[in-house]
Amino acid sequence: MSANAWDRSDHRDRMHDERRLCHHAGEPFVITLESPSFDADELWAAVSSRRVQSIAIVGDAFAKPMLNALEAAQGRYDTSSLVSIVSSGVMWSREVKAGLLRHIPQVMLMDSFGASEALGFGMSAMTKDGEVRTATFQIGPRCKVFDEDERPVEPGSGQPGIIAMGGPIPVGYYKDPEKTAKTFRTIGGQRYSIPGDWCTVEADGALILLGRGSACINTAGEKVYPEEVEEALKTHAVIEDALVVGVPDDKWGQAVTGVVVLARGAAFDEDDVRRHVRATLAGYKTPKRILVTQVPLRASNGKADYKAVTEFARRDLGLV
Repeated sequence: MSANAWDRSDHRDRMHDERRLCHHAGEPFVITLESPSFDADELWAAVSSRRVQSIAIVGDAFAKPMLNALEAAQGRYDTSSLVSIVSSGVMWSREVKAGLLRHIPQVMLMDSFGASEALGFGMSAMTKDGEVRTATFQIGPRCKVFDEDERPVEPGSGQPGIIAMGGPIPVGYYKDPEKTAKTFRTIGGQRYSIPGDWCTVEADGALILLGRGSACINTAGEKVYPEEVEEALKTHAVIEDALVVGVPDDKWGQAVTGVVVLARGAAFDEDDVRRHVRATLAGYKTPKRILVTQVPLRASNGKADYKAVTEFARRDLGLV
């Protein structure tokens, strides 16, 4: 073993000793996992041994493997110390939340909606006693939703709008005045941060997040937000993960196309999956094709890699 390797090992030992001392002293500390890629069993083992109280994740990209690990190892892990799981950045579906609550009934699941350009667009909390719809958030106190003509969206109207954050917000992007002017805009004399997320506003003021406008698919004149279709795909038993992109199409302009990773050992029937999506979504939102891939759909932080998935879909369909 090299000297550097010995140094790293010694450093890890000291870190573990410090964590044990903090634990014995009753002081809070942060535990990071050591595997280079996410391992749900490693996470649950750490929860058991370290008596973890809170976990930070990135939506279904982490939560679904976590649920699968609990399902496969009934009773192996002690999760009684866990108080909360907090997520942001990626859709966290109601079905996966409900599955986690079956195993960890005392936990509160906190879902945060925000962006690097503005934190606090919305928040939702789900417990065993109170279920929430996927992508539904209580709007933040400094937020408003505007239509394409910069008029406030009427709650309960069903009209899509773009969410904006007022109050203290960044000055702009470093050395990028064009992007700054697009994102940080003044409406009615008030300066807002508008990263590009679209939503509808329920009659009670709750937000239903549709997705980022830059990822929106325009098919036969209709707008389709990928996250909504991805959620429908992921509720099918054979689908482990899914992204939805638009590819060029002579008839539709853009064809809604699903790219999926299958659950281990699952058999794939494209027509059956399409029927499953059509049962909950309009026909124009149902993918024209659903492609299976082994290519990672996301970066290591759980964020969707729409660029790579679009390139894969175009290659697979012979469009390049």
